[in-house]
Amino acid sequence: MKRIIPIDVVRGIVMVIMALDHTRDFLLQNALTQTPTDLSNTYPALFFTRWITHLCAPTFVFLSGVSAYISAKRQNNVSESRKFLLTRGIWLIFLEFSIISFGIWSDIGFHTLLFQVIAAIGVGFLLLTLLVGKSHKIALGIGSFIMIFYGLLALVPESGMRNALSPLFVLTVLPLGERLLILAYPILPWWSIMLIGYGLGEYFLVEKPNRIRFFIKMTGGFFITFVILRFINIYGDPVPWSIQTKPFFTFLSFINVSKNAPSLDFTLCMLGISFLMLWLAEIYGEGKLKFFKVYGSVPLFYYLIHWYVIRAFLIVIFLAKGYHWSDFVFHEQTLGRPKNDDGLTLPQVYLAWLTVILIMYPICKWYSNYKSQHPDKTWLRYL
Repeated sequence: MKRIIPIDVVRGIVMVIMALDHTRDFLLQNALTQTPTDLSNTYPALFFTRWITHLCAPTFVFLSGVSAYISAKRQNNVSESRKFLLTRGIWLIFLEFSIISFGIWSDIGFHTLLFQVIAAIGVGFLLLTLLVGKSHKIALGIGSFIMIFYGLLALVPESGMRNALSPLFVLTVLPLGERLLILAYPILPWWSIMLIGYGLGEYFLVEKPNRIRFFIKMTGGFFITFVILRFINIYGDPVPWSIQTKPFFTFLSFINVSKNAPSLDFTLCMLGISFLMLWLAEIYGEGKLKFFKVYGSVPLFYYLIHWYVIRAFLIVIFLAKGYHWSDFVFHEQTLGRPKNDDGLTLPQVYLAWLTVILIMYPICKWYSNYKSQHPDKTWLRYL
């Protein structure tokens, strides 16, 4: 199956950016106590280090929807497409609460179960089986409706029904005995992004000139709608922007949209950037962006491995700083960092991030080549 280059390139770019966010979480000074987008306690470099990584999850989820549509279209077998989405979805949920969870916390007792982007995609695939074989316009309509109107739930009075359904829409922490289940990626708003990707997947299969025009229209449409809605400041995000004492911080307030759960403004802004990158990737092609294509061609493999590379960095760096193995804490949501650690400065975090990316490149290139040389191995579709 011929791959669509802009998808791999953009997916690779956002996965490189994603590693920056995780490196920051693991290594930055005060990373566990300071919120980078809190304008009362941040500075521009730290703000943008976090803000740009907001792009990763919606792009990844959106392109998962696009890829699901393209796969179903090319396979042209509703039963097989549903079977693949079902097994793939279950597999992703399993990975989230096993290999990925251990990579994040390194807690053999699994005291914290974090439902995040991979599990959200897995559940999204399970729900998507209901729409395979139907018009892509139905998926686009449902996704758009949820994206636009789910924010109205904030106006619904407190009730038993609302509380029971809230985990589907908002970040929720559920105690499970001695463990915690953190639903960091509420199912329905993130599924709406996947549905929009699935619904627009048809336009990724057209000829290159038409695809470029489509990307341009989508870029303008998403950005213009975001700016208008955000400027009105009435609906679109639970946290309105406000005038700050410093003019540049007013701009930061304007673009400081809510990720968990993804607000309408957040989705419009981030998908606008995603389409801008797709447009540029289509123009510049594989030649100039081959570096990113390597990562984007093996996204799940990259995602699983990069946690453990960053984990190794954390251990080596803090041992080098004079900590002992007994100082590391693996069961208190500290990401395995020593208590009272001083971490790294932001420039040092960037250096560590670049090193992680360079380490990952030959590993991903090898696996990408292996996949392309063994198209007959069905199990490779799951990794």
